[in-house]
Amino acid sequence: MARILTGIQSSGKPHLGNILGAINPSINLSGKKGNESLFFIADLHSLINIKDPHLLQENTFSVASAWLAMGFDFKNNFFYRQSKITEVCELTWYLNCFTPFPMLSNSHSFKDKSENLSEINSGLFTYPVLMASDILLYDAEIVPVGKDQKQHLEITRDIAKSFNHQYGDTFIIPKSKIDKNVMTVKGIDGKKMSKTYNNTIDIFADEKLLKKQVMSIVTDSKGLDDKKDPSNCNIFNLFRLIATKKESDEMREKYTSGGYGYGHAKKDLLCLIMDNFENERKVYFEYMQNKDYLKSILETGENKAREIATNVLDRVKIKLGF
Repeated sequence: MARILTGIQSSGKPHLGNILGAINPSINLSGKKGNESLFFIADLHSLINIKDPHLLQENTFSVASAWLAMGFDFKNNFFYRQSKITEVCELTWYLNCFTPFPMLSNSHSFKDKSENLSEINSGLFTYPVLMASDILLYDAEIVPVGKDQKQHLEITRDIAKSFNHQYGDTFIIPKSKIDKNVMTVKGIDGKKMSKTYNNTIDIFADEKLLKKQVMSIVTDSKGLDDKKDPSNCNIFNLFRLIATKKESDEMREKYTSGGYGYGHAKKDLLCLIMDNFENERKVYFEYMQNKDYLKSILETGENKAREIATNVLDRVKIKLGF
């Protein structure tokens, strides 16, 4: 059995890019026989940027609802809020005392923003150590990461190896899992879909907002009767990620034949999203309207996760002499 751990920041409602590029692959991995999955909402990490308590809480519920709506099996796995397992904060302090300053100053999460040091809080600087605690506290063996998180996973491995070298076998050394087939989803402007770029498509938005987002997809200036190149069209490239091969082929034929405008394509994409995610949208809204039940699901997962965390932390404290 492999223990797999995945963290999801509560920085906002998951968009289509998150779902296709991260959520669905992670859920598929958790469903494989022999795997045990721990999925947590990284609300402590989100505090680095979000200081509004109401927004942070709403984001947490939204992320939880989205993962459950997409089919994560919370009964046979672990699903919890990072902040509710306070052992992670204690372990972070211990690991901070074993983490060299240059290691953190060379972390890309810090270097990318280091030109404006006055705007950086120490939470951002020590972000990789908290991430290491998230992983090591649960004896995780496999951590699915994107290319942008590979460095942080290597930092986790280095910290764990250093601690083990000094105190003997204490931490499991996790392995990263980078799925080369995981798709990068482009946003309405053709750049990578990201909240940072404000170019997302939110499948869990109300229909009016979702329609506005789809209708805002950037296209070239070709008219209704012009033949169009689907491979260079933002609408088609989003459509094909969700559609069946038959549906994609039919839209491709419309593009290359002419008499099919971008307005038609956007309407077809909107209909496809509404149809394909009809049940997921329904479940998402049900969870968001019943937060007491949502909390109970998370609390059950937190009680299960805390058992692992307590055992690992006790193991560390004994080695340290506490």
